Amino acid sequence: MARILTKTKRAAINPLKVSQPLGAALAFLGIDEALPILHGSQGCTNFALVLLVRHFKQAVPLQTTAMDAITSVVGAADSLERAIVELAARTRPRLIGICTTALAETRDEDIAGDIINIKSALSQELKDSEVVLARTPDFAGAVEEGWSKAVTAIIEVITRHGTRARDPAKIVILAGSNMTVADIEHLRETIESFGLTPMILPDASRGSDLTASGQWVPIARGGTTVEQVRDLGAASQCIAVGEQMRRPAEALQGLTGVPYVMFESLTGLNNADRFAWLLKSISRTDVPTTLRRGRLQLQEAMLGGHFLLAGKKIAIASEPDQLFQFAQFFISMGALLTAAVTTTSHSTVLQLLPADSVQVGDLADLEQLAADADLLVTHSHGRQAAERLAVPLMRIGFPIFDRLGSQHKLKILYRGTRDMIYEVGNLVQSELRSTTALNRSVLAIQGS
Repeated sequence: MARILTKTKRAAINPLKVSQPLGAALAFLGIDEALPILHGSQGCTNFALVLLVRHFKQAVPLQTTAMDAITSVVGAADSLERAIVELAARTRPRLIGICTTALAETRDEDIAGDIINIKSALSQELKDSEVVLARTPDFAGAVEEGWSKAVTAIIEVITRHGTRARDPAKIVILAGSNMTVADIEHLRETIESFGLTPMILPDASRGSDLTASGQWVPIARGGTTVEQVRDLGAASQCIAVGEQMRRPAEALQGLTGVPYVMFESLTGLNNADRFAWLLKSISRTDVPTTLRRGRLQLQEAMLGGHFLLAGKKIAIASEPDQLFQFAQFFISMGALLTAAVTTTSHSTVLQLLPADSVQVGDLADLEQLAADADLLVTHSHGRQAAERLAVPLMRIGFPIFDRLGSQHKLKILYRGTRDMIYEVGNLVQSELRSTTALNRSVLAIQGS
């Protein structure tokens, strides 16, 4: 069991974590025709919007209640109502996701009561829109907590309560914030190959399809529909991916009786095997040939990858679920986890981490702990630390703004694990070649 070392610094140096409201906004963007609104100042929203646009390389629908100095003192109920009314009339969203920021939460306002009053007073204007509140102050938690709270709130507000007739072919997938577009697409294809019908929540895999049209769409497009969320109780099974999705899974089970199974990660041979066997037992069909071939290809990649990764020292900084996902992957390849840094101590998955300790901190902590590392694994803000330490950087998580196609990298099940082995192996090989070339140059200079 890993020891969790809490942060002791008063301020973050090169911050690792991204705020709760942004995590909630990301979750709301996985709902078709949704519009996330940050309940706070324009500056908070602008900062979040910059990160989103740089990461996804496209315009992102994100709005604000634009609290100012006066509303910060006397109350922001009017700002919230005005934003909901104007945006509902202009964009006609099916779901309005309210993500509170520290500015709104510090006053300890009754925001839930304000929303009830607004919905009651504007029942006609909001008859086609669901309004969902996620309490996500910036001063607590990080992306995973915000994502989890948003998904839980979506289920509690929209999903029909009570036990219903089950469709044995339908399963609910509660996807964690660390899953990419490619992960969700592959997950859907894998489930459908067993003859099952997946309902993935949230589903951010189809929104990018509309980018090439050249038209600005002021609300999210292509995700899970409100009607599908309402009908989640008809599923026979729920699969929660990541400890962050335990709370939404428990909420769904409590409201509808749908049982759930937890997967801390879907990366790695053992996790992929467990997932395939679960789908096999639900569908009562044989494992598809493509999946069997994928397993053989992963085994072959593991044999080759061990020669490059065994004994390598890895330093990882990420959100708890993603930290566990990659730590488990590297350990399975014979690597050593020499540094583990995360954003928050609340997740119980940290206790399962294959490491002596995990530091709650920032990228300065990672740089200090990774002095002898062979590879750094974190998001794009870790690039300066990697340069100073003269080690390669594997970019994961959010944000990744200095590389193209980060959302289309597959990292789960047999195929994704295989691709990750090749990616990391090539990084290590490239570094070995650079070091060898440098040593030869030094020897040549000394010889002359």
